[in-house]
Amino acid sequence: MVWAMKRFFRNSISLFVILIILLLIIPLSPFLLDILFVFNISISLIILLITMNIKEPLEFSIFPSLLLITTLFRLGLNVSSTRLILTRQGSAGQVIKAFGSFVLQGNVIVGTIIFLIIVLVQFIVITKGAERVAEVAARFTLDAMPGKQMAIDADLNSGLINEQEARVRRYKIQKEADFYGAMDGATKIVKGDAVMSLIITTINFVAGVIIGSVQSGMSFSEVLQVYSIATIGDGLVSQIPALLISTATGMIVTRSVSEGSLNTDVARQFLAQPQAILMGGSIVAALIVVPGTPKIPLIVVSALLLSLGGNVKKNMKESVAKKQVKTEAKAAEKPASEEDYYKDVNNIYSLINVEPIEMEFGYSLIPLVDESSGGKLINRIVIFRRKYAQDMGFVIPSIRIRDSASLNPNQYVIKIKGEVVATGEILVDYYLALEPSEPSGDIDGIETIEPAYGIPSKWILPENKELAELYGYTVIDPLSVMVTHLSETVSSHAYELLSRTEIMHLIDNVKKSSPEIVEEAFPNIISYSNFQKIISNLLKEGVPIKDMVTIIETIVDSSSAGKDIDTITENIRVALKRTITRKFCEDGQMKVITLDAELEKVIISSMSKSEQGVYLSLSPDVLQKILNQLSDNIKKFNDISHRPIILTSHVIRVYFYRLIEQFYPNVSVISFNEIANNVQIQSIGNIKI
Repeated sequence: MVWAMKRFFRNSISLFVILIILLLIIPLSPFLLDILFVFNISISLIILLITMNIKEPLEFSIFPSLLLITTLFRLGLNVSSTRLILTRQGSAGQVIKAFGSFVLQGNVIVGTIIFLIIVLVQFIVITKGAERVAEVAARFTLDAMPGKQMAIDADLNSGLINEQEARVRRYKIQKEADFYGAMDGATKIVKGDAVMSLIITTINFVAGVIIGSVQSGMSFSEVLQVYSIATIGDGLVSQIPALLISTATGMIVTRSVSEGSLNTDVARQFLAQPQAILMGGSIVAALIVVPGTPKIPLIVVSALLLSLGGNVKKNMKESVAKKQVKTEAKAAEKPASEEDYYKDVNNIYSLINVEPIEMEFGYSLIPLVDESSGGKLINRIVIFRRKYAQDMGFVIPSIRIRDSASLNPNQYVIKIKGEVVATGEILVDYYLALEPSEPSGDIDGIETIEPAYGIPSKWILPENKELAELYGYTVIDPLSVMVTHLSETVSSHAYELLSRTEIMHLIDNVKKSSPEIVEEAFPNIISYSNFQKIISNLLKEGVPIKDMVTIIETIVDSSSAGKDIDTITENIRVALKRTITRKFCEDGQMKVITLDAELEKVIISSMSKSEQGVYLSLSPDVLQKILNQLSDNIKKFNDISHRPIILTSHVIRVYFYRLIEQFYPNVSVISFNEIANNVQIQSIGNIKI
């Protein structure tokens, strides 16, 4: 029995749709029709309330389908009520009679006019407006999809989000496009429903008058009275739910920029402007002096507005005062003067501390950082540190953030160990539009260069954002620009941040799961300082160090033969070839620049050994040829938005990397031994001697 009930409820919507279709065929009693009319009004009211309380349209993504079902339900009830009106001399239940009598109030003409006004308001104002909004929203949502996808890819590549978050955001974009596309079509249903309501009402009235005059034997005035009540009542009980659904349709397609429910948004945004409320109350009060105006209503409304505005303004002042008291209390905790503070010798040591990572910014950028003002920079940095730790196996040290009066208002600087390594400028009230290779159109903006990747860009106004995405630009908000620059800068200097303390943390972490390998390796086979150099070499070239067990095992195997640090590092890279392949491979393919065999022979023959290790002693002419060809080949990677990769033999890889590192620090050099067997290598350039 329980199983049968569960099965019934699971398929209740399908059964309900079938029941709606049967309403078009099976006659209903007036009592049952009354119940269905009340149910229809209730469902429509609930749908309207839901649309007013959701934060975004996708929370009610079934609305387009629900719109079709409720419209079909109303039409089914219309057909059933029409059947009763025409066959029972206007007697179609108490609901229709009550609505008709209430609106007509004994006057057929006035009642008819009121009914027509309700229908026309729904048809011309609400339905037509909602249809237009849905159409525009659908078009712009579809046009903006490529730009949004590129923005997600940029956040993913910069470490701001992980793969799971990227999938969720892509799925949400697809759902938005599907939803607005469905809404664009669903609004046509609402429009057709309004037209059909007028047609059914006309049929009911005309056919009812004819049938009543011919078959019932009533006088024309009696026929007019009976069928006008039934017709107007039937039209109202269908149009009131239709009006509620039309309003809900307009409500849901205009909720794209909300942050909470409609009630919350209206209350918060209205009460944030007490001055406007006070001015409104004053203007209403001033109307009292106009001759002939109703004094009492004006006094009541102006008093309410002035009282509300005064209370809101008072509360805002109290809130500001509380914040000021807290600020003063914090300031009071500090010493009266700088001289008093530094009388304590211990406090002077704070001046010589060097932070691993610092970020300083001008006062215009404070809203991006201050959490009390809605700034999310700290949250984004936390996400970046977590993502980098998951991907690379290295925990970025805490980042010190502070404002600086010495910087320009829109400027920020990034410091590594106390020295500036990167700078940038942000326009807080603008968006940064990354220029594509072939934009569909030109857009007004302030020319600039994207700080993280050096891409030509423009600072554009917020109202031009959708147009820029339509033209193929990738539009990024100011905070994302700053966080991306910070993440790229920190990632490229991660090897400098690897302290001895962090090395001990990494080793202790391995010891929890594999204590034997740690005891075998340290300190008998390799010292902590040499291990730090090896890990630093890997991080410098962007090789993840998550698989620490494999790294230590390879060190143990390599060190037993007395090999140097460079050779051990190369052996580790080979052992981590699946990790390296995953990092540089896309869709089973790896696009690379290769070295000619003759050039490799020349490089091998130029290898010289000194007390500092092996180095290349190439002639200036050969070096210049290599750099010129390398510059031309690197440009080919700009078209495919991929980091340049040079493929060499295992013997010369590390030495060739050191040769070009100072000229092209963002170029990756890998060897054939570091690529998994299932990868297809595609050479898009070759460097010859």
